[in-house]
Amino acid sequence: MKQNKSYFQGIGDGIKTLATGLKITMKKYFTPKSTEQYPENRKTTLHVSKRHRGRLVFKRDEAGAYKCVACLMCEKACPTNTIKITSDMVTNPETGKKKRQLIDYQYDLGDCMFCQLCVNACNFDAIEFTNDFENAVFDRSKLLLHLDKEVYQGGSLPDLIDGGAPLTIGKFNTKTK
Repeated sequence: MKQNKSYFQGIGDGIKTLATGLKITMKKYFTPKSTEQYPENRKTTLHVSKRHRGRLVFKRDEAGAYKCVACLMCEKACPTNTIKITSDMVTNPETGKKKRQLIDYQYDLGDCMFCQLCVNACNFDAIEFTNDFENAVFDRSKLLLHLDKEVYQGGSLPDLIDGGAPLTIGKFNTKTK
C-alpha cells in the first residue's frame, strides 16, 4: 500500500470528512427540540423520569411505621458518610431477647452523591430514592434530614412521583399554570 497520498486524494478525503460533519449537523438541526419553561410552567409541563434519584426517604406502611431495623448496612455502604444512624440495644420484656432499636436516622442531602449504594445494601427494603429534585435552600443546615421523624408526602409538584407531566418531544411546552 502506498504511504504517501497524492494531492487530489488528500483533497477528496477532506471533502468527504466535511460532508460527514455537515450531514450530522443538518440532521441535528432539523430534529424537533423540546423546551421546558421552568420554573414558570413546572406544574403543568415538567417531566421528571421515575428513575431520577433526587431524595432519600423511608418507605412506610399504611399505619405510617417504617421498616428500618437499624442494621447499619446503609451507613456502612455510603461512600461519603452522609448517613448516620443512632441506635440502642433494647430488651424485649416479653421474650427477653435484645433487639436494636432506631433512635435517629440522619441523612445529609447536601453531601449525598445519589449513588444508591445505601438502597442496594438495605436488606429490609426500608429506604428508596424519590424523583423529587427541588431541594434548594438558603441554609445548608436545612439539608440535614431526620428520615425517621419526617413522613414524606411527595414533592411540591403534582404527580411528581409518577413522572409529572407526560414527556412530549418536538413540542414547546408552553402551557400556562
